[in-house]
Amino acid sequence: MSKKTKRQSRSTSSSTPAPSQARASSPSQVETFNPDYTYVKKDLRRIGTLAGIFLTILVMLAFFLR
Repeated sequence: MSKKTKRQSRSTSSSTPAPSQARASSPSQVETFNPDYTYVKKDLRRIGTLAGIFLTILVMLAFFLR
């Protein structure tokens, strides 16, 4: 059987930031957060419409089944 040898890995010093990290923090490259919620509005409108329809059906059934 062969012996297993341990390999030493070289670690880089993380005390100095990489040039790409230093440039990413500049104010000229700041992205603005502009979410698009049009699909959420459509879904909420659909849920409200269906809830109204079902509630109306339940009220009508309550009158007819008495």
